[in-house]
Amino acid sequence: MSHENTESPPETDPRPGELRTPESLLIVNTGHGKGKSTAAFGIMIRGVARGWKVGVVQFVKSGDWNVGEEKIGKQLGVDWITLGEGFSWDSANLDKDKQTGANAWAKAHDLLMGGEYDLLIFDELTYPLNWNWIETQPVLDALVGRPSHVHVVVTGRDAPQSLIDIADTVSEVQNIKHAYQQGFKAKRGIDF
Repeated sequence: MSHENTESPPETDPRPGELRTPESLLIVNTGHGKGKSTAAFGIMIRGVARGWKVGVVQFVKSGDWNVGEEKIGKQLGVDWITLGEGFSWDSANLDKDKQTGANAWAKAHDLLMGGEYDLLIFDELTYPLNWNWIETQPVLDALVGRPSHVHVVVTGRDAPQSLIDIADTVSEVQNIKHAYQQGFKAKRGIDF
């Protein structure tokens, strides 16, 4: 894959002529590359800077991970709800994990529909959807029917097409090269 830039800079504005401001957006960060959650946490910081009430629900990462973004998020006043049990391959009880996923969605649904938040990040929601731990249609219905002012960012690999279809913005993070392919562990401050 070549990364040479052979294009000329645009000379005309590529945006549509009639731009309008939406009440809220549904954003999906998907793909197999690194940076989906990291991008969502960038939006988290922007929301905090605008005085928004922000919440993060993590569907896979467990509270034992002590991730850096959680530490800084809490310092900034972000409500951080970690409801996962960790990676499925580390699990001793996948049935329990499935129930945990369902419980996580019930909590996320209440936060979403309560209308208290300006921005909610549903980190790694695609995994329990794809594993059939959470029924997809009720999630889609809630995202479409959410209070009109609530922005939502969903992250995770392999976003279902039905989620992509209802989203306003979808970004696919492509893996070109990853440190773990060289045998490197996740690095504190870079990966968590």
